[in-house]
Amino acid sequence: MKSLLFLTVNGRQREDAVAENMLLIDYLREQLGFTGTKQGCDGGECGACTVLVDDKPRLACCTLAHSVAGCRVDTIEGSATNGGLSRLQRAFHEHLGTQCGFCTPGMIMAAEGLLRANPRPDQAEIRAALGGNICRCTGYVKIIESVEAAVGMPEAA
Repeated sequence: MKSLLFLTVNGRQREDAVAENMLLIDYLREQLGFTGTKQGCDGGECGACTVLVDDKPRLACCTLAHSVAGCRVDTIEGSATNGGLSRLQRAFHEHLGTQCGFCTPGMIMAAEGLLRANPRPDQAEIRAALGGNICRCTGYVKIIESVEAAVGMPEAA
């Protein structure tokens, strides 16, 4: 059975008929076409599906779409600023924070959630914020360095 879901995704108000048992990741990827949110483990263990719900990181693979009714959901696609990369996206690019790139959207969204709550985190806070995100390619050093670099960067105009 479907019912109407009202929410804001990447700054745009939405009103969509959504199955009551549809997961947020399926709604974002299949219904809205936001494929930057990755489906990794299907069990809330890898963090590849991290999005922000009212500025807080949330695993889209473990969240029913209807549970975020009335909320603001931000995905990696909404991170761009005036068509340019966000400061986190720029930092990951400039400081080699990606390898294969599969985990990158989830890492960036988890880091974005941290920076919205705490614009000047220390390394321990960055590590804690990214603790639920798994990268199979790196030793995490470049990822953490990328987030640290983003802290000092201005947002694109």
